[in-house]
Amino acid sequence: MSKDAAETSRRGHAATDGEGVEVGRRVQLPRGATAPIRVYINGVEQAEGADYVLDEEGVLFHEPIVKEGKVGGLRWLSMAIGLFGTYRKNETVDVEYRLGGKAHLASDLEVTGD
Repeated sequence: MSKDAAETSRRGHAATDGEGVEVGRRVQLPRGATAPIRVYINGVEQAEGADYVLDEEGVLFHEPIVKEGKVGGLRWLSMAIGLFGTYRKNETVDVEYRLGGKAHLASDLEVTGD
């Protein structure tokens, strides 16, 4: 395994990324979604059973999804003038599913509480 792969989590962000705000563990599937259903966090496919379960309400992750949270005024100003960026965790959830026999992708789905 390469050094880069070892430093990247199963959720697609580097171990050096800063903290974020836990926003919940549940994502509702699009209406009418049928199997096969594939779930991604930051473009990294997650494993059913190991990372999440599917239930009648949608996808329930074993660990909370983390979003960047609010950026303070000083940090925002520093980014706007190009001094530095922000490297906080900001996980996005995408779901690939079938509907009417065709493959679809729902991107950056809303995360809710448990």
